[in-house]
Amino acid sequence: MARDRQMRLGAFLMGVGHHAAAWLHPSVDPRALTRLGHYVHQAQVAEAAKFDAIFFADNVAMLGPPSELGALAALPYYFEPLSLLAAIAPQTERIGLVATASATYLPPYHLARKFASLDHLSGGRAGWNCVTSGSDAEAHNFGLDHQYEHAHRYARAGEYVDVVKALWNSWEDGALIADQQARRFYDPTRIHRIDHEGPFFKVAGPLQLDRTPQGHPVIVQAGSSDDGIALAAATAELVFTAQQSREDAIAFRTRLRAAASANGRDPDELLVLPGIMPFVAETREEAQRLHDELLALVDPRLGIGFVSGLMDTDLSQHPLDGPLPEPASTQGWQSRQKLLVDTARAEGLSIRQLIARIITARGHKTVIGTPTEIADLLEDWFAAGAADGFNIMPPILPQGLEAFAEMVVPELQRRGLFRTEYTGRTLRDHLGLPFPQTPALAAAAE
Repeated sequence: MARDRQMRLGAFLMGVGHHAAAWLHPSVDPRALTRLGHYVHQAQVAEAAKFDAIFFADNVAMLGPPSELGALAALPYYFEPLSLLAAIAPQTERIGLVATASATYLPPYHLARKFASLDHLSGGRAGWNCVTSGSDAEAHNFGLDHQYEHAHRYARAGEYVDVVKALWNSWEDGALIADQQARRFYDPTRIHRIDHEGPFFKVAGPLQLDRTPQGHPVIVQAGSSDDGIALAAATAELVFTAQQSREDAIAFRTRLRAAASANGRDPDELLVLPGIMPFVAETREEAQRLHDELLALVDPRLGIGFVSGLMDTDLSQHPLDGPLPEPASTQGWQSRQKLLVDTARAEGLSIRQLIARIITARGHKTVIGTPTEIADLLEDWFAAGAADGFNIMPPILPQGLEAFAEMVVPELQRRGLFRTEYTGRTLRDHLGLPFPQTPALAAAAE
């Protein structure tokens, strides 16, 4: 492995932890998830450790009706992530700020303007995680009886990204002059309507803002279905994914890079970060103890409901110690359903065993051990071509992030795998991604 290749690290922040029972652990203050200072602290911990970015997921519905069973989980509680990142931005200087926003339920002009604003106000640190939304509950909040079919959502998202990028590029570099002497605020010859008219959208443009400090925000994608891979290969610069084994991660990254090449793109400009939930402590026994404590706090009914939702199949109608039934075809989270089925089949897991595996990290890889053991696994995946880095999902927050930053990051730095200082100021700088040219400049270069 070439030592000049560096890992990328994202800190995936969610409430008081990613584990379904995080809010119940005695070391956690569950009300912290309602306070801005809780998130600012985590961002500053990640920045001090020189993470590339913090990342907030999102959906636009409370999944499942309010109920006694639903009250066992804190995961439905989300701040709107762009607002949260706008509040965090002034409290940080370098770390990237990535938020999820749906291409299905937010008009593309609104999204382009919001993320361009964050990129300007943060000095070039914004990233947009493009999702299509995968539940009927979300559709019900926007006047629909059902979510759009999977293929329809992704076809629509492909055009949506094109529109957003066109709006971001509607001002050429240097179009904003602000020349008091000449009494010219901008050069009108360098600002262009986009006049987009396609199957799904009709948008005139231009945007109200000039090109952002990093050209445009970094485009992130997290779908691993066939449609998700096609969208990522055509449009994404950073891909989050859930992979249980190194071999599957290698196959996914290889397939994605080949698809990017087929789209005429440099595959090195498409970075893949699998999600990792680390239980790390000075001894393996301590790390295992935290894992077991959290697992013991999970109500079995919540586990069945959660995995049933991901599977789009009611598992309560099947014996818990029996095999996973063949799932119904879903228009929801297809890649996650496939991951669960493949994992259960490959390892011969019963429904009960699958729930115990998935409830911890929602299908992402769980690793338990000392700093050296965690670093060994990350280095192994990285060196083998399974990942360009990792999206770290602490089981409890802020403690899990603090432990990773204090114990694992220094070990990665000692091995020469991760930066000791930032060398740039924008998210693109951190990720080693090129500054995107406007179409007018690209055409001139040809």
